[in-house]
Amino acid sequence: MPILKGLGVADSKMSRAGTLPLRSSRNPFEEASGLEEEEAGERETLPNGTSCRRRATLEKLAGLAPFRLGRTPGRRAGSPGDGQPRSFLGRVLTPGIRRSSADFGFLARLQGARAHGDEEAAGEAARRLAFLRLGRGPKPRRASLAERVVPAGEAAPEPPPKVPEPPKMKEPLSVLEILSLIQQRELARADEHILELEAEELASSGGGAPGPPKAEGAGGGRRARDVALLYEALQREMWALVRETLAGPGPGAGAGPGAVAQLGQVLVQEEAADGRRGPEAARKLRARWAEAVARAARERLEAAAPGAPGGLAGQLEALRGRLLEDMGVVRGRLAPSYPAGLGAFGVYLRGYHGALAEWIGTAARRRLQLADRYALLHWHNQVYPREVLGLVDMVALENGELGPLLSPGTLRGLEDECVTDVKAQTRAALLRVLQEDEEHWGSAEDRSSSLAQDVCELLEEHTERAPRISQEFGERMAHCCLGGLAEFLQSFQQRVERFHENPGVRELLPDTYISRTISLVNCGPPLRALAERLARVGPPESEPAREAAAGALDRVTRLCHRILTDLLFQELQPHFSKLMRRKWLSSSEALDGIVGTLGAKALALRRMQDEPYQELVAELHRRALVEYVRPLFRGRLRCGSARTRSRVAGRLREDAAQLQRLFRRLESQASWLDAVVPRLAEVLHLEDTPSIQMEVGMLVRDYPDIRRKHVAALLDIRGLHHTVARHEILAVARDLELSEGGTLSPPRDRAFFADIPVPRPPFCLSLPLFLGRLSLSRLACLPWPRPPSPSPSRPRAQH
Repeated sequence: MPILKGLGVADSKMSRAGTLPLRSSRNPFEEASGLEEEEAGERETLPNGTSCRRRATLEKLAGLAPFRLGRTPGRRAGSPGDGQPRSFLGRVLTPGIRRSSADFGFLARLQGARAHGDEEAAGEAARRLAFLRLGRGPKPRRASLAERVVPAGEAAPEPPPKVPEPPKMKEPLSVLEILSLIQQRELARADEHILELEAEELASSGGGAPGPPKAEGAGGGRRARDVALLYEALQREMWALVRETLAGPGPGAGAGPGAVAQLGQVLVQEEAADGRRGPEAARKLRARWAEAVARAARERLEAAAPGAPGGLAGQLEALRGRLLEDMGVVRGRLAPSYPAGLGAFGVYLRGYHGALAEWIGTAARRRLQLADRYALLHWHNQVYPREVLGLVDMVALENGELGPLLSPGTLRGLEDECVTDVKAQTRAALLRVLQEDEEHWGSAEDRSSSLAQDVCELLEEHTERAPRISQEFGERMAHCCLGGLAEFLQSFQQRVERFHENPGVRELLPDTYISRTISLVNCGPPLRALAERLARVGPPESEPAREAAAGALDRVTRLCHRILTDLLFQELQPHFSKLMRRKWLSSSEALDGIVGTLGAKALALRRMQDEPYQELVAELHRRALVEYVRPLFRGRLRCGSARTRSRVAGRLREDAAQLQRLFRRLESQASWLDAVVPRLAEVLHLEDTPSIQMEVGMLVRDYPDIRRKHVAALLDIRGLHHTVARHEILAVARDLELSEGGTLSPPRDRAFFADIPVPRPPFCLSLPLFLGRLSLSRLACLPWPRPPSPSPSRPRAQH
């Protein structure tokens, strides 16, 4: 019975030390335990002659020397000596010896069998003792040893001082106990015991570096396998903890910061151990931890993206939300739990950045629609740097900035695909819009055209999105759209010319024709502004495309203005034909008709936009004055007397003032035309030659296109035929032409006298004056007419 009690006490202590039942027959540690137990049972023999197998009874184990409590002198014959190998149970229960996985499995099964037998024996003994105690009565009290030795009445001697017991050796944990610590997430403590076990294995193998299990030596090989399996289990729990702490509320989050702190402590311990192991045997758990963080980040991002609505743009928005959510968890809860030397926040940020780069790279390699490419480029260049990286602490990174999500070559390829698709799509869309609008040009329905608005919307959709991605991409897109716009405007010009060349449209739909022409002119300003804006944004090589677009719009505007002006002056022509006649001097009927018609038609023209309207009104102003002055230079009036010249000059001034008021009301900006008629009136009204010379000089200065023939026509109208004064005035005009560069033609919008033809005066030679200027010697050289020679007379007939 003492042997059984001793065995029971030892086993109970071992149970309190952390013994756990075996979990499953598939556990690698149990498999190793079973193999070692069978080997130990086959090769070891108990002192009483029985074999130490799994089914050994307690009676057969009673003679073992290590389990005989109180028998110190001598050993029983057959017990193992100092030089012999220690028995299996002796090795297990000897203090200071680590129980392997095989030993622990054997004792666990042995303890279960022994407990069942002890319960039966204890019950039988209790029943017998209870029966004997009934007949014997209570047990008498025995005197203590001190009472028997010391006489009565004397004080008992002081007890001897207690000798301090030697400190108990801490018993190492078994492999399964270390595994139990790992499963309970006591990672730092488990790693300490694994490092001790690894050190024992290193010492038993002769001081070599730890590595894979060796074939020679059963004990050394078993320890190496145990260390390897324990490290695998430890890493599984560590990486599972990394995943769980990122997944939000759950087992990992429930473990609290303590589990994360233990994970960080394991990384610090292993990094220190790697320094002792050397570079070849280092386990590099810190690098594997970073890889585990990257895997967890990849799983988190892949789980967030597929279910997001809205195509690629919606997936990118879901990724942004997941990134901000997880990085908030890392910043607020996880990173502070790690040791400061690990740089946990930077490791997590790099892990998410790498996982995101992999996801976006996969998306960029797919065949994407144009809208998805825009979304991907904008998210890569703007959203991620500003709304994700801009909200995290980049100072936490140890190795500087993060790399780009996509390589420059990939970004350039995406931009090239966008430019190509935009060029093809806008060309087809612009031609379709032009064709649809052209179908309504010849209809009787008076509807406003939305051609310019549709064109601007088609192009601005791309020219506004591209600069938000990057400045360089915005320049390329502006150049692409400007080229498409120039091509469209050239086609637009050709179709407008064909429309105006069709006489049937003008005759059948006169009112609608004018309205349609005004609508075509109104397309110019917004399209011109778009071309100018694209040229400013685009690269320098965009200038030829801008000039082509502006030239096409200028030709369309001039054509439409000419059509409208011709139609208006066809209606005004009867009134202009009444000018510069005798009746015109006494009646304002002709000019009143001109002013009334222009004022009425200007209301319809006011629907034109400001820029082309100002150009049209300026042209009307110039054309009206040209048509007003044209009859004067044709010589309809002859002012031989001063009174007539005064009346004509006064009438010219009155008409000029009335026309000036009209065009001011029409908001004409051609103020340079206001002085032309009054100056002509002054040339006709003045009498002295110097004053006339001064007025002619001012005319030539203000209107460089005036010629001497125009001045000569004015002198003919006022009846100035005196040769000396006429030549002096014309000489002034000639000198000013040469000094002012009059040989150069002025711009079209500043030409006035160039549109006024002057009829050639009839050739008239004054013979007395001509003869007086010739000398007599020259007169002698002139051929004089000879008298007709007499014709030979017919001879008379002789009789």
